[in-house]
Amino acid sequence: MALPYRWQVRLDQFKNSLRGIFGGGGEQPRPKLCPACGALVGVSATRCHECGTSLRFSLAAITKKLPIFSGMTAPVSTTFLGLNFFLFAIQLMSTIQAGEAGGLNILWRLDPVASYRLGMNFGPAIFLEHQWWRLITAMFLHGGLIHIGFNMMALMQFGPAVEELYGSPRFLFLYTFTGAFGFLVSAGVGHHPPLGASGALLGILGAILAITTKRGGAYMRDLRSRLISSLGFLLLLGFMPGVNIDNWAHAGGLAAGFVLGKIFVDREPVNNTEKFRAQVLGWIAGLTIVASFVLMILHFRDYAS
Repeated sequence: MALPYRWQVRLDQFKNSLRGIFGGGGEQPRPKLCPACGALVGVSATRCHECGTSLRFSLAAITKKLPIFSGMTAPVSTTFLGLNFFLFAIQLMSTIQAGEAGGLNILWRLDPVASYRLGMNFGPAIFLEHQWWRLITAMFLHGGLIHIGFNMMALMQFGPAVEELYGSPRFLFLYTFTGAFGFLVSAGVGHHPPLGASGALLGILGAILAITTKRGGAYMRDLRSRLISSLGFLLLLGFMPGVNIDNWAHAGGLAAGFVLGKIFVDREPVNNTEKFRAQVLGWIAGLTIVASFVLMILHFRDYAS
């Protein structure tokens, strides 16, 4: 007859204690890898003997323990994909609740009040009311199903490749900084309230364009030519009447991405100094995103509908 679960747990604990007393059985502690340099360290080591990194408290050690950085090849791109669709679902539910989901509104026009409360970019709110978090939260909001569909296809087409090239921490900084800078430029020139991931996506393309200028070969020249043609077409499309494209956010994101692409080395960090700098950039970007959403939630009900 099988023992009840509680008694089975106690019996297993008693067996393990006996093994410990008599020195047998049980799993033996195993050596571990340094999260910064990958060196094999001892079971009870608290600091890496190769690079000196603390195994208990360091940016590399903390990052290694984050769930999104375990088991995924492109954790930042995948996480951003999920976050964009999660916020789009909230926008959609708010639009339905407001009774504005009729017709084809779901394709390109969601409830503007909900978008504003969720952190849509808006110049007067940023410069006059100091709601700087909108520069961050706006890049995770979209105007409709077509808008988010095209943007997320672009994210998964280009994001994982650039994330693999730079490493997740630097890619996180690239995406966050270029998207925020694009919205800052747009808000500064008094453009219509923008939202969407396209500024950050143009930042990714700007980084790719910078990479093609630092590498030779026919493939890089061909890639650069195709990128310039596509970007030129997108710019012209933004000037067409009736097309609601924020050229200022695109241009700002593209320029910021190109500059970072010139600065960043076209590979993952290889030594301890590079890894530490990359971790710092990644944590700055990650904490900025978290703080921005916290502020958005705290001020969500400040605005009358």
